[in-house]
Amino acid sequence: MHRHNPSSKAVSSNDAVAEAARILRHGGMVAFPTETVYGLGADAFNEIAVARIFEAKQRPRFDPLIVHIADADQLTRVVARVPILATALIESFWPGPLTLILPKSATVPDLVTAGLPSVAVRMPCHPMARELIRLTGTPLAAPSANSFGQTSSTNADHVRQSLGDKVDYILDGGPAAVGIESTIISLLTSPPAILRLGGLALETIEAVTGPISRPQPGVLPVISAPGMLPRHYAPHTPLRLESILTPPRDPACRAGALAFCRAPATTRFVAVEVLSPTSDLREAAANLFGAIHRLDRLSLDFIIAERVPDEGLGLAINDRLARAAAPCFQ
Repeated sequence: MHRHNPSSKAVSSNDAVAEAARILRHGGMVAFPTETVYGLGADAFNEIAVARIFEAKQRPRFDPLIVHIADADQLTRVVARVPILATALIESFWPGPLTLILPKSATVPDLVTAGLPSVAVRMPCHPMARELIRLTGTPLAAPSANSFGQTSSTNADHVRQSLGDKVDYILDGGPAAVGIESTIISLLTSPPAILRLGGLALETIEAVTGPISRPQPGVLPVISAPGMLPRHYAPHTPLRLESILTPPRDPACRAGALAFCRAPATTRFVAVEVLSPTSDLREAAANLFGAIHRLDRLSLDFIIAERVPDEGLGLAINDRLARAAAPCFQ
């Protein structure tokens, strides 16, 4: 497969989307923008193309992928049935940062679902992503466009730095607006269960569904959806999560600070990233992975991250930071 990673200035966005769709129809692999993070997509029904995603990311085969669709007609191609509650969630939150776990159609390859009888599916709201899927003419299997277990990509440059020429084409749609992955809800149980906190706040979903089952603390989950591994989203630099930012005791240590709304008073941090000067959790989520990427490029000894308020999108932000933390700091 010919690899071509254009800049957004090289071609018009319409031409770029058309070229990306052509590559996907011929079994290629394309990085594309969504409102959450950038995805690494392939035709969900082409097992050879999907296998290339696992190889490029070095992703274990037991970790299922999310299938992205452009419209309701494509949903019927990937799921066996749509429960009434799923219909209510779709009407309320699609297109948007919500992934649903539903019984899968027999036509969806087992490689996509890690052999599970269910499939993770969502309809992104980024117009370029929807147009790409529509022009390709098929749902796309797409995890985040980064090496497995590392910090997710929220712009095209992040994809280039993480995956380089492993991708056939990078579609540049600007920075991701939400900035963290979708919320994943399983509708295989009653009540529904949350499998991953994400870009849609839990209380917003529960306003439609009623109470949702939550995982028990300390119980290792069965991997039934993406993003459930305890160690994930990690930068190369060791990261420590704290309630209050505390500089290292050793003055020779080069540490960076990832602050929620204000920079620490001390000057003992080599670099500081502030997620939201106005304490806006939406802004903090949108800036999270970009800030981690910038700190990760500074050859620091470690990053100290500040826990954000445990409410709304703050739950998902703290979830990402906890999974990114180095084992020695957990």
